[in-house]
Amino acid sequence: MIWALAPADDPDAVERAYHAISPKLAGAPGLLGNQLLRDPGDPARYVVVSEWTNITNFAAWEAGADHRTITSPLRPYQDPQQRPAIYVEMAAYGPTGVLVDGLD
Repeated sequence: MIWALAPADDPDAVERAYHAISPKLAGAPGLLGNQLLRDPGDPARYVVVSEWTNITNFAAWEAGADHRTITSPLRPYQDPQQRPAIYVEMAAYGPTGVLVDGLD
């Protein structure tokens, strides 16, 4: 997860950066998708959540040569008070019950 903050003089900057980056990520091995979420209480605050098949694929992409170039449009808007975070899914439930159970 990457937190971003839109500047007051350009409130659409984060969304433009997200849309500039996302098509370039298509086909990245292991990337299932990403989402741009906005804080309804503070519309200048965003978080980008990416979902990967596993931590190995994510780490390989992050260490690759294209990572910094592709993600550079969002870098100026990263929230300096929030560090990027990585979480590994351990369990999930859906409408029909358990989707993922890390205990298996």
